[in-house]
Amino acid sequence: MRDNARLVSGLALGAFRLNGQFLHIAEGLARPAGMTAAWWQVLGAVLGEPLPVSGIARAMGMTRQGVQRIADLLVERGLAEYRPNPAHRRAKLLQPTAAGREAIAKINPGHGEFSDALVAELGPEEAERCLEAVRRLSAALDRLGDQDR
Repeated sequence: MRDNARLVSGLALGAFRLNGQFLHIAEGLARPAGMTAAWWQVLGAVLGEPLPVSGIARAMGMTRQGVQRIADLLVERGLAEYRPNPAHRRAKLLQPTAAGREAIAKINPGHGEFSDALVAELGPEEAERCLEAVRRLSAALDRLGDQDR
């Protein structure tokens, strides 16, 4: 049992460190576009399709209240807008504006350069293995979290 606790502690501490490292990198990439990592994260969640705040929170592993605060700021700054939600009268959908898409477009070149450098550092096969391991870990945590509900 001790070994299991050591493994899980190592996984958690590694994930916390990775989160901090990715946030630091994301802040640097988002800054030239006048954005923060959190703004980029929320706006990026709705690039493909508008989502309610609760849907963004679930997809990003954030709190609904945190996403609401950021969504309101994005709307206030003209980077996103709320649209009616046909499935739910009160839970409006968030979608990017042209200015929001423009801000994301300013981030994309630096994001692409960093992505190329990281994959070159790891190698494509190892990068794929890392991605699969993160997905499996997240799915396992979701399953265990569902047991608590």
